[in-house]
Amino acid sequence: MTAEPLAEPTAEPGSRWPVPPRDGYTVDDLFTLPDLPPHTELIDGSLVFVSPQRDFHSTMIDLLVTGLRRTVPKGMKVRREMTVVLDRRNGPEPDISVVRAEAVRSREQTRFDAADVLLAAEVVSPDSEARDRDTKPHKYAAAGIPHYWLVEMTGTNHQPVVRTYELDPLSKTYALTGTHRDQLKLGVPYDIDIDITPEALDEL
Repeated sequence: MTAEPLAEPTAEPGSRWPVPPRDGYTVDDLFTLPDLPPHTELIDGSLVFVSPQRDFHSTMIDLLVTGLRRTVPKGMKVRREMTVVLDRRNGPEPDISVVRAEAVRSREQTRFDAADVLLAAEVVSPDSEARDRDTKPHKYAAAGIPHYWLVEMTGTNHQPVVRTYELDPLSKTYALTGTHRDQLKLGVPYDIDIDITPEALDEL
């Protein structure tokens, strides 16, 4: 779909925003609209812009990506902050994805299809809490992504907590399989063993 004409400039000099189409944006618009901020997501046909992130968000992604890549089998790849196309009106950007290796086709690639994603993980930020806890897991499950992780910071010592979920293929909903503190040790989607203590984060 081609985007509607740009709106008239706002009060801020040089600022021009696209006028949303009547039925909302599509994933085609997400990749063709000019000058969108980095990491813009598409949720239910609406563009979602990302606020500046806390240090916890960035370092936790680094910690998990490094740990995931240490044991990833040859048939899978670990990627951070890549758009996953769920359907025509939804293109979220998980903080971390584990995808089938054959889905990585080009250095210029900008997206993955939901069918190629084995795990989607979200590190919660203040502005993304509702989306990460409710909206995104429902959509990831409906799209058939087998595993979902919700990562949060808790307590006065800023303890990382990773809640892991597995898809029930009949109901297309996620069931909680574990709440992990200090050590993230799993056998799915492959053998994973990651130190997630506050001390491990402090070393990054």
